[in-house]
Amino acid sequence: MSTRTPKTTFHPLPALVLAVLAVAAWAAWLGWDQHRDVHPDGSTTGPYEAWQVIGLVLTLLVAVYWTAARGHVLAAVTGISAGLTASAAYDWSDDSSGLFVVGVTLVLIGSLAVTTAVSFAVAALHGRLGDRRRGGGRTGA
Repeated sequence: MSTRTPKTTFHPLPALVLAVLAVAAWAAWLGWDQHRDVHPDGSTTGPYEAWQVIGLVLTLLVAVYWTAARGHVLAAVTGISAGLTASAAYDWSDDSSGLFVVGVTLVLIGSLAVTTAVSFAVAALHGRLGDRRRGGGRTGA
């Protein structure tokens, strides 16, 4: 029986490529919008709109899917999480209250949790699909 399992060894090159991709995606989707919107009632929102964050998430989901489908689960988790965390730390570090550290920590925890779940689900799905294409993994007897 032949099964595809996620690679348990860490490969630095795919992780580095994904980290750079995450930084570039952050810059493309969120990096250009740095101003809060002031509404007529005096309340403020932003600096990011929902569509920007959704675009970032969907862009990175494609990268996680592609990497995890090839069995590089650890690279997907570490690369995306490192890139997002570094981007958030750089982008938010000008906050004079110091509370940006809380936000950066939440980005790290959230990205680790989501990329881990998505990566293992994709790797498991592709392992099963791979077995079906090869005749279910059974030999005739």
